[in-house]
Amino acid sequence: MLPVSMVGRAGELAELDRAWSSVVAGRRRSPAVAVVTGGPGVGKSLLVAAALDGFTPRPEVVLSGTARVHSPAPYDWLAAALSGRETTRLDLPADALAWLAQQPTAPRERYAPGTLLRLAVRTVRVLVGAGPAVLVVEDLHALDPASLNLVGELATADGLPALLVVATRPAARAVSPELAGRTLARLCGVRGVVRQHLGPLRPAEVAEVLTQVYANPRPELVHEVWRRTDGNPYALTELLAAHAGQDLDALLVPAGPPVPPGSDPALSPSRPAAPVSRVAVPESRPGRLARRRAAPESGAAPGALSRAVAGSTSPPPVCLTGREVEVLECLVAGMSNKQVARALGISVRTVTVHVSNLLRKTGTASRTEVALWAVRQRPTPQAVDHEVVAGASAYPPQ
Repeated sequence: MLPVSMVGRAGELAELDRAWSSVVAGRRRSPAVAVVTGGPGVGKSLLVAAALDGFTPRPEVVLSGTARVHSPAPYDWLAAALSGRETTRLDLPADALAWLAQQPTAPRERYAPGTLLRLAVRTVRVLVGAGPAVLVVEDLHALDPASLNLVGELATADGLPALLVVATRPAARAVSPELAGRTLARLCGVRGVVRQHLGPLRPAEVAEVLTQVYANPRPELVHEVWRRTDGNPYALTELLAAHAGQDLDALLVPAGPPVPPGSDPALSPSRPAAPVSRVAVPESRPGRLARRRAAPESGAAPGALSRAVAGSTSPPPVCLTGREVEVLECLVAGMSNKQVARALGISVRTVTVHVSNLLRKTGTASRTEVALWAVRQRPTPQAVDHEVVAGASAYPPQ
């Protein structure tokens, strides 16, 4: 059976393979960069792993790291990449290497931040050597500021023969939203960057998955499974696993879909994450409209955006449509109007209308300002009233 998270991802895998080929061919002076974003459970890590398994020739070096689940510390990504590696022979200051690797023997006094950053870049260069290498950054949204700075430096490191693959949730959900947003913008500014959003599966793709398990599933049942899981690959995988060996109708027994690991229950498939995760595969219309009609968070006034900054004086609420929130998340990720249109499956003209409405509603004067506004305010789709934008809607009435 084809893994659920790989259904509908053939285009993304091909893009990553082409990026790797450009590194192998030596056509770049700096690393090739691929940024994969999406909400919890859409299969970002599985996509990267599948791409890595399919790369030809095999990478000489793979450096992979992620943030610690609790209490992020400086250079978590590099410490994870160094874990289990023999480092005593590296031509680097032993005390600096001990600090970067977060070893218990690391000295209390450390280098100045700028010096330590240069040493971190040098450490990666030494590990990569002649390459070609793949640098995998998991969960950039949860990384510490020092790691974010390092990732930004690696993306433009001259003469580094590597493919830098970054998987992350939207910047608005990051530990350091503003810094994560700037890092993503820097990554997306690299020449030839591969920019991917992974969204939920479409009904046809859910049918493809179900057909591998059950013979000729009825269309109405496929649609109900898609609606119940919201097309989330993780939720669909768990639903199939929980009813393994049972009749297809057992999938429809009322039960709340599982929450992807590490996610907030409020962002579970039954109450989806920010719409930025719905872009690699255009989401079907009923799912979008259903989410826009979702009830507000408990304690939030109807039609008001919940504020993430505690203790601050909330300005008047800004009511955005579900589509505007999707476009806004793409702007935070540093995408152009053409990229947004391609990602969301709408026209460039429609994107332009939405951007103009966003500037007007938020009182900002530029795309950069409205992106920073989004990072500060963290608008959540669950607390957004559904509005219809005249002349901009790509959907017929439901």
